[in-house]
Order: sequence, then structure tokens, then C-alpha cells
Amino acid sequence: MAPEPDGLFPLEDVLPRRGGTADGGTPFRDSPAAARLLDIRTVYAEPEAAASARGREILARFPGARVVEVPSHWRIPGLHGNDGNAARWVRVKTETLVLGVRKTLTVRPNGRSADWIAPGASNGCAMACAYCYVPRRKGYANPVTTFTNIDRIVDRVARHVAARGGKPTPNSCDPRAWVYDIGENGDCSVDALISENTADLVTAFRHWPTAKASFATKFVNPDLLRLDPRGRTRIRFSLMPPEDSRLLDIRTSPVAERIAAAGDFLEAGYEVHFNLSPVVVRPGWQSAWAELFRHLDGVLPAAVKAQAAAEVIMLTHNAGLHEVNLGWHPRAEELLWRPELQEPKRSQNGDLNVRYRAARKAESVRRLLALAEEHAPWLRIRYAF
Repeated sequence: MAPEPDGLFPLEDVLPRRGGTADGGTPFRDSPAAARLLDIRTVYAEPEAAASARGREILARFPGARVVEVPSHWRIPGLHGNDGNAARWVRVKTETLVLGVRKTLTVRPNGRSADWIAPGASNGCAMACAYCYVPRRKGYANPVTTFTNIDRIVDRVARHVAARGGKPTPNSCDPRAWVYDIGENGDCSVDALISENTADLVTAFRHWPTAKASFATKFVNPDLLRLDPRGRTRIRFSLMPPEDSRLLDIRTSPVAERIAAAGDFLEAGYEVHFNLSPVVVRPGWQSAWAELFRHLDGVLPAAVKAQAAAEVIMLTHNAGLHEVNLGWHPRAEELLWRPELQEPKRSQNGDLNVRYRAARKAESVRRLLALAEEHAPWLRIRYAF
């Protein structure tokens, strides 16, 4: 395996294998692996967030951290807008945590991955995927921001669920339940290393028979196996060929670990789906995906296959993120920045991105779906774009 930028560890060397917890019952978030992913030394905190019950719990988890009061989690001098942080991209994610109060509690319609996007309990991530869209708005730094007003977030979703009632018509999101994505701008598995926010959301959905939580993850956190979701939370393990992941999915659980965890999470009461994302077009990409599909077919338990579905998302990139990546991980851009194959695209939120040209993208989607049908015919593709 190629070394990670900044000399950081490969998680496959330290993650516990297939379920359980580290150290014979110790919560995984207290394990050496979790401590190396999040070695928090500075906490930037809005006063209200630090004073809240959840904020106090989080600060108690990192007693050695320096706490810096800030007026806004979006505007932190020296952290946001500091181009010198590009070279320290991964170290900032490791050593920095931001605590804020989420002001906007809007539930937005989606229709692809989920029916609705819930107000997230976090923003940013301790992992460092080179294609991640979240840091585009933060300016050279993208550590985890944890929102401490989780009670208000859960209450807002509860009221939205109650107002919707039962789902009148099946759709590609789910035939019976309204699906709420609870991790649009972060990774709930990593968030669970910091606070009980993810546990609170999973527990809440456990009691709502007309709704289901959903989140995508690239991190295997065995602590989530304890939460007893009772089929009301869908975990979507993001997958790509391992050789791509080793270059692009920095600090994540290896792809083989994510696949191996699927059976454990199904047994623990989760619905288990997969994100085939992002699909990166490069020399040999089709054979690499064929091998991944064969691996899925060969190792997944029959029970996982029987309920699995997947989303296919082709790579979307961004000129600003391209420039940031050149400052900390230029090798990734050899795969991600392909002007000869890409064209501008205005996203739903107004960002100007680049995507594969329409004809190339359509052909690539067609080929990927054909590979899935050939090597993993049981895998239902919910949508591809």
C-alpha cells in the first residue's frame, strides 16, 4: 500500500476484525485506532455549544484539548480561509474539532438517495477523501463540526415525520417508509467517535414506524452494532475498487473491511445497502469494478444479498477542490482532474463543478451496470447518475 499523506496510519492495521469492540469490550471510540484518527488538541466552540449538555459531554471526552471560544463555527480565523492549511489538510482533521449550534433546521426534499435530507448533526469529517464536496465551502480546512443541539434536530425530524403520515406510494427510496438521510455533510460512523448524536438519531428512528434513517459511510465503527436499530436505519457502505480507494479514500476503513462488516450490521438490525461511489474513469477501471463485483458475490452472506441495493454515482469534481488537493495530495488529481474527459456542471446548490462529458458518462454508466448484472446479478441498482 502506498503511504498516506502526512505519514498517517493505514486503518486496516489497527481496526478490530468483523464486529465486536476493541480491547475485549472496551468501546471502539476509546481504542488506539480511534485515538489516532481523532487526536483532538484544539476545540473551537461557540459559547452556547460549549455550555450545552452535549457540548459538556464532548469536552469531557477530550480533557487535554485547548478550548477556543469563537462567535461562529463558520468563521474561525486561522482555520477557515487560511491557504496555509492545505499542506496540513490531514493534520487539521486529526487535531481539530469544532462545536456549534445548528441554526437552520430545514428538512429538504431529495428523491434519489432518500426522500428527505434531515438537518445534519455534523459537518465535515476526520477522514480525507480527495473528492469530498464538503470542504469546497470551508476554505482550506474541513475538520468535524459537531452540532450540540441534537435535541432540537431530533425534534424537528420527529415533527416532520408526524406531519407526513404513512407513505402513500412506493418509490425507489423505499416501498413503505419515508427515508431521511441523516449524514449529508459528514460520516455518522465517525461522528459516533465524538458524541452520542448518531446514537440519538438511530434510537429516535427506531420508534417511528413510517420513517427510516439512512447514511453513507466509509468507516467501520463496531460501536454502532450496539444501537439496536430494529430495521429503521439503513447504512450504506461506500465502495470503489481497492486500488482507487487506497489513493483517494484517505484515512477510511479499507474496502474489504466495509464489505466484511455488512453481515455483522445486518445481524445487528440495520438495513445494509451500498454506494458505488464515486466511479472514477481511468485506464483499467472496468476490470477493477468487475473484480469488486466478483468479490462482493463471493464473500457476502446470502441474507445481505437478499436485501441489498446500491446507488451508482459518477465522479463530480470542482476546480477549487482541485487547487486545494494540489497542496496536500497531488497524486489524487491524476485520477480526478481529467479536463479531456470532463465538462462544467452547475449543481443543485449552485456550485460550478466538472463532470464527465454527457456521452462519456452515459456510456460509463451503461458499462458499469452491465458489469454489475454479469458479476453480481442479485444487486439491485436503485439509481445511477
